[in-house]
Amino acid sequence: MKKLLVIAMLLVVLVSVGFAQGGSEKQTLTVYAGLLEEHAALVTSEFEKATGIETNFVRMSGGEILARIKAEKENPNASIWYGGGSLTFIEADNLGLLEHYKSPTAEVIPSQFKDPDGAWTGIYSGYLGFVADQEWLDEKGIPMPRVWDDLLDPRFKGEIVFAHPASSSTAYNVLTTILQLKGEEAGWDYLLKLNENVRQYTKSGSAGGRMIQLHEVGVTIGYLHDAIAFKREGYNHMSFTAPADGTGYEIGAVAIIKGAKELDAAKKFVDWCLTPEAQELGQTVGALQFLTNLMQLLQKKSPGLLELKSSNKMMFGLGTIEQRS
Repeated sequence: MKKLLVIAMLLVVLVSVGFAQGGSEKQTLTVYAGLLEEHAALVTSEFEKATGIETNFVRMSGGEILARIKAEKENPNASIWYGGGSLTFIEADNLGLLEHYKSPTAEVIPSQFKDPDGAWTGIYSGYLGFVADQEWLDEKGIPMPRVWDDLLDPRFKGEIVFAHPASSSTAYNVLTTILQLKGEEAGWDYLLKLNENVRQYTKSGSAGGRMIQLHEVGVTIGYLHDAIAFKREGYNHMSFTAPADGTGYEIGAVAIIKGAKELDAAKKFVDWCLTPEAQELGQTVGALQFLTNLMQLLQKKSPGLLELKSSNKMMFGLGTIEQRS
């Protein structure tokens, strides 16, 4: 009888351990996404299909994600930060908010598109430009702005919308671009003058483009790949150009949040999202950025961006890249 009791107890223990191990195999992942809603939804859905990891996302602007990660520093509610300009990723890393991870998939990503210590890895790049309602410009007899100072024209008063740098990595890029192009003193003076013509500062960098679509505003500053995507939706009244006196560019990135509770799943996501197949997904929902490991393929998909003047001085962070035709 004692032997039977011992055997029964052992079976209970083994079954309990088996259930516990089986339960631990069910992985989940929460992503803070700083790119288009449609892009984030598709990527997380496809990752879940590919891995079986139950994946959810929350869409916010880059600045909002940074603020959320700061607030949750002691108890993170997400494990991945996916999309948004790397300037905010750099700030987050300086604050010790990112888990360093060098994905084996990242070996094919050029060094200029990733942090050397593995804090973040670039997934795309995009360039700042002017986007306008061409019908409004024609009605008012105003030419398309070509340089940054054109935005100070009094005829644009109340007709310019773009994001706020406190909430948007796009606008933060605008801010750093102006300060690098004009110098700190002249740059801040320019921004104060530009403010006189601004109707509204939005939370998201892409919001101004949507307002142009609906004829709600005359001009916005944003990424040109977004403008191309918006125009392809059938809004042919949208015009866009890169500033002839220089512009800025972003590197959209992915990173693991420090203290991630789903660390194993987070590493799998980084490995997967850097693959050619995962990077190409954005193109199917109108995300036309230049990809970090498939540049030539995307260039064929968005020739409108390549036709912009190639003599511009492209800015990023504290570095400068001269690009000449």
